[in-house]
Amino acid sequence: MRLESVGKRYGLRQPWVVRSVSLDVLPGRLIRLEGRNGSGKSTLLRVAAGVSLPSKGRVTGRPHTGYVPERFPGGLPFSGRDYLLHLARVHGLRGPAAARAVDEWLDRLGAASYAGQPLRALSKGMCQKVALAQALLARPGLLVLDEAWTGLDQAARGELDAAVVERLADGGAVMFVDHEQARLAGRISERWRLDDSGQVTVVAGAGDGARSGSAPESVVVIELTGLEPSSATVLGGLPGVLSCGDGAVRVSSGVSDEVLRQVLGWDGVHVTGVRTEQAEPSGQTEPSGQAEPSERGERAAGR
Repeated sequence: MRLESVGKRYGLRQPWVVRSVSLDVLPGRLIRLEGRNGSGKSTLLRVAAGVSLPSKGRVTGRPHTGYVPERFPGGLPFSGRDYLLHLARVHGLRGPAAARAVDEWLDRLGAASYAGQPLRALSKGMCQKVALAQALLARPGLLVLDEAWTGLDQAARGELDAAVVERLADGGAVMFVDHEQARLAGRISERWRLDDSGQVTVVAGAGDGARSGSAPESVVVIELTGLEPSSATVLGGLPGVLSCGDGAVRVSSGVSDEVLRQVLGWDGVHVTGVRTEQAEPSGQTEPSGQAEPSERGERAAGR
């Protein structure tokens, strides 16, 4: 997708909220949008998602898009499930395929038991889960998330993290805003910084920095017992998790607190220790005879 000289303002005599943005959103990229409160981050996300038309310039090549707004209109007269079935049809899903997609995301996000209630009767957190489900139903090529983690419980936050990883693995692009600085740390491809003039500066994300030879991030090892294989699979797919098995989970230090909070919330799982180790610098040569070829390959790949 390409943003070509995109600008946005709300009225001819109003100031430009976004101006002269010419950037590419490439497949498989995770883009974090940053800026002070009121700088126009939500406006730029709406334009990228196609919810709002630019006042100047154009957006080309937009794939099928899922969008979660900062404020979901929860006071609607539909049940959560009926609303999602309607949105599934909007996304091009029909019949059993629509029902399967709705049930899958309601279950994954922990909202299945409340889905029959009217949206206006649901809590903010439950409405947020419905908002997430409608954006993820059709596995979009572009996922746009505006403070989408706000109001979610820990399990749902973990599922959203996993859904982002899935979109990236399938070649989709994800753009997001979130107040938590550690959110998806280690997977960010680009950071778009919106300044007070409405212009965007792009800096490399943590992943790009690591590939260009910056100092390695420390690794936190969480030692635990009672982790079921199914839970280990979920945990291994979370952003920042480097390995999971043999009674220990290795994670990037920037996401260790979030991963620790998640495993502490699982029944039967007990954390027996937490320690820090330094990740090996990218490209470091392994001493002869010190590691098997498969281990050397994993280290070279940063796992």
